[in-house]
Order: sequence, then structure tokens, then C-alpha cells
Amino acid sequence: MTERVLQLNFRVKAGGNDYQAAVAPLADAFAAVPGLRWKIWYQKNEAAGEAGGIYLFEDQASLDKFLASDLAAKVTGHPALSDFSIKQFDVMEKETLKTRGPVGAKVAV
Repeated sequence: MTERVLQLNFRVKAGGNDYQAAVAPLADAFAAVPGLRWKIWYQKNEAAGEAGGIYLFEDQASLDKFLASDLAAKVTGHPALSDFSIKQFDVMEKETLKTRGPVGAKVAV
């Protein structure tokens, strides 16, 4: 099984605190995504007007299923978000483990 990283960046029209308040209720929905090992949320970079996240999926099928989900559609269709950059990467597991990256096993909650 090859883990996959999803990098999702976008422009945010709301201020940093408003953005955080708007997305915080989605944390439980993201926690329940099948095959999602973890998600790191970016706080809005006010200078760039961008926010986003880094996701680790257990495999390509899980990542594809997420991108086709209602949750992904809710995020990408939100009126306060625009200019999405969606990139996928393979994990360099050996090097990531050496630098203490949380890959290769489920992370405890």
C-alpha cells in the first residue's frame, strides 16, 4: 500500500479568525473520512490571503474517494474560497521516517 499526500491550497476572502471559526466545525467530518490518516490545517496567511491543508491518505483509492465526496465538494464550492491548488504526491517513506514524519502507521487520537 502506497501512502499519498494531498496538498490543498486556496484563497480565502474571510479574515484569519473568521476563517478558523468557519472551518472548525468541519474537523469531525474530516476525522471520519475513510483512509485519511491525518490532516494538518493551515491558518490563513494574511499577507498571501491563502490557507489550506496537508492530508495523508493510506492509498490512492482513499484519496480519490475523498476528492469525489460531498465533503470535498462542500469545501471547493464554498463562496468564501477560490483559486484552488490541488496537488498529489507519493511519500518518501524511508526519509520521512528518519526525520520522524508520521507515516506508515495509524496515528493515535
